[in-house]
Amino acid sequence: MKTRKIPGRNTKHKVLLYAISTCAWCRKTKEFLKINGVEYEYLDIDLCSDEDREEVRQDILNRGGRLSYPTVIVDDQYPDHRFS
Repeated sequence: MKTRKIPGRNTKHKVLLYAISTCAWCRKTKEFLKINGVEYEYLDIDLCSDEDREEVRQDILNRGGRLSYPTVIVDDQYPDHRFS
């Protein structure tokens, strides 16, 4: 599966975004990253092959994530939003 890399001045973390091309929240997430100068890679899953889409699905689930979009992976980790 081929992601698209968006350059940015903030390269402190490796950021991967799984998105849907027509999703307003996905577009807002891309814009947020751009405005904040975050370098990231993304993949619009609705524009992928069925095989790539299944690979993304498994990647998210293997990281303990939910199948909702946008999904942001930071430093190869799915963020845990639970509070202690």
